Amino acid sequence: MEFNHKPVLLEECIENLNIKQDGIYIDGTLGGAGHSSEIYKRLGKDGVLIGIDQDSYAIEASRERLSSIGGQARIILENTNFKNIKEVCRKHNIEYVDGILFDLGVSSYQLDEGERGFSYQKDAPLDMRMDRRQALDAGTVVNEYDEDAIKRIIRDYGEERWAARIASFIVKARKEKRIETTGELVDIIKAAIPSSARREGPHPAKRTFQAIRIEVNNELGILRQAIDDAISLLRPEGRLCIITFHSLEDRIVKEEFQRKVKPCTCPPSFPVCVCGKVPEAELVFRKPILPSIRELEDNPRARSAKLRVIKKINNPKQ
Repeated sequence: MEFNHKPVLLEECIENLNIKQDGIYIDGTLGGAGHSSEIYKRLGKDGVLIGIDQDSYAIEASRERLSSIGGQARIILENTNFKNIKEVCRKHNIEYVDGILFDLGVSSYQLDEGERGFSYQKDAPLDMRMDRRQALDAGTVVNEYDEDAIKRIIRDYGEERWAARIASFIVKARKEKRIETTGELVDIIKAAIPSSARREGPHPAKRTFQAIRIEVNNELGILRQAIDDAISLLRPEGRLCIITFHSLEDRIVKEEFQRKVKPCTCPPSFPVCVCGKVPEAELVFRKPILPSIRELEDNPRARSAKLRVIKKINNPKQ
């Protein structure tokens, strides 16, 4: 299958990255190079585009797509997780960059390719690994984690009200035989959720699949540090754009951005700041940017997307 991915909030990302022809830009979640292609088109011969993705298929597909554009900017592609963004820059002797993009969604390709096991709408092996080199997969989580751990994951990462029942049904089912496929897991989830609760809202397996995917790929565990590292790499006026797709991600991004904008830890009762912490950045927008009605009609997968943007400031006290 060709690695196609319709980039979400594309125009908004490009506008807010404020791209300069001779700038250095990082796409930390390269995917099919949907966003990166547009960044690359705006760079001149002195510009640099760094693409990072832990999916080797994404790297190869993006390499082909970007080379077909015929630009003059330098292209650096690295098959790793964006948590290693600082190491990637050090490797290529890059100290500071002008803009960074994280698109935290699962790509259309990963959802549509049956064997990856990301989709609850296709019967496939329980995998869900974005990096196929790692050992932990969805089958391990479902079949080897204890019931309390499964309940916690589904409750905390999926915000699923029926987490305890789903975990109990999973453990009961795997005593009969190992749960091998997404289809088997969907059937177990449907059996666990009362029929009255399944009549409304999203697909009954959506939240559980999200939760297991987050656990397999440690998505939330790496996000805070990745944001911190990304902002430290920005030049003054450089921007970090992050697209999230569920409330847990968005909450972390919002909190980390606020920590960079208002780092003071002094009690509110103090008349002046004594902690000495100064802002590193400022919010470009107080509220997240949402997809337009036109984009939602064209790409329903964008419906839960939110874009937050922060700008590095040149603080003389730093």
